[in-house]
Amino acid sequence: MQLTFWGAAQTVTGSMHLLEVNNQRILLDCGLFQGKRQLSYERNLNFPFDPASIDVVILSHAHIDHSGNLPNLVKQGFRGSIWATPATRDLCVAMLQDSGHIQEQDAIYVNRKRARDGLPPVQPLYTKHDAVESIKQFVTINYHRPFSPAAGVTASFFDAGHILGSAIVALDLVEEGQERRLVFSGDLGRHGMAILRDPETLAEADYLIMESTYGNRRHESRDEARQVLRQAIVETHKRRGKVIIPAFAVGRTQELVYALNELSQAQKIPSLAIYVDSPLAVDVTEVFRSHPECYDEETLALLQQERTPFGFRQLTYVRDVEDSKRLNFLRDSAVIISASGMCESGRILHHLKNNIEDSDNTILFSGFQAENTLGRRILDGSRRVRIFGEEYDVRARVTRVEGYSAHADSEELRAWIGHFDRQRLRGVFLVHGEADAILALSGLLHKNGFQGVEGPALGQTFPLA
Repeated sequence: MQLTFWGAAQTVTGSMHLLEVNNQRILLDCGLFQGKRQLSYERNLNFPFDPASIDVVILSHAHIDHSGNLPNLVKQGFRGSIWATPATRDLCVAMLQDSGHIQEQDAIYVNRKRARDGLPPVQPLYTKHDAVESIKQFVTINYHRPFSPAAGVTASFFDAGHILGSAIVALDLVEEGQERRLVFSGDLGRHGMAILRDPETLAEADYLIMESTYGNRRHESRDEARQVLRQAIVETHKRRGKVIIPAFAVGRTQELVYALNELSQAQKIPSLAIYVDSPLAVDVTEVFRSHPECYDEETLALLQQERTPFGFRQLTYVRDVEDSKRLNFLRDSAVIISASGMCESGRILHHLKNNIEDSDNTILFSGFQAENTLGRRILDGSRRVRIFGEEYDVRARVTRVEGYSAHADSEELRAWIGHFDRQRLRGVFLVHGEADAILALSGLLHKNGFQGVEGPALGQTFPLA
């Protein structure tokens, strides 16, 4: 038995971990790496293994940095099953097709420039058709129902509380009389957040793969986050400006809509128009409506009262591209939520282009911004940024709200791992975090009595002895 880390190793994107047991190869997640454009394209295109040699994929959740390279894996020869929860599969139907569309549009844009420079065209990483083909290989199973994806392997999904359908994966392995339990946290959610249930806890594991995105940071509380959101809207409204919120279409957008609904109902924000400008977010919100089995008691109670948490009078969902373009000519103050969350593609780029140079506006970040993304450059204080190949001055006010993060913070991670039997746990592999976050969380875990804590490097292999 051995484990090799081929993604999300000392970085937060491209989750992909290879488990080898009984001469079978099981891939835990198959996400897109996100960063500098050329590096990302090359790394996502060229797998460090033969895709046809993979026997099965087990998917923790639908976020693109965990699922987004599945169409490419299938395109290059993978023929096995992709195991996921029903909600994860339904989200992937929308998200992978959207990703394929983005790959196609990116290739068209790049090829226009290459043609002007006399260079040969590049091919998209994969297409919308490739995404549809990958969906055919999904096999779904609910939480707490053991399944056998490969010989000598029994797996179960537990609720990770991160996004709709997100799962902690527990794998009981038997090879040549040796028994080991490997637990993969996927991305862990937070306690007390709206819509979804809290993350489940487990007690038994020999080895643990654990996310560390916010291993060096504490989040605001839900109430503090609501206050930051309210303040940004109130102050921007006074300037007659717009609040532009880059947000992931899955999870973050629905959290923000829920919070804005609460603030609106309580008359804590001005009566202004709120737009969700993302076709994917519209599709995803419909998927949310279809999976009440993932909701917490608060949200279920709303549904039983026939009150939807995803719609209210001031809110407009924008799907049509012409309606999206009309938002560029708004004269009144408004809130515009748009994808992508890290400002790397999609309609958010148009809203930034049209609003970033106006000091009356606010750009409000609500989620993690990976290194080398446009969102990270803006958040880090760059005064001039490139959007669609042109330079723009950052004059809009830039701020962030931490409390709507779907990731557990350092204290929540420490509390979650604290449920495991320290005597049994032989190794902890910290993934999905930048180096400083891994270092901080590793130190915290050592202080709390955990041994064998590692921050694996890309391509590093560990025996599960």
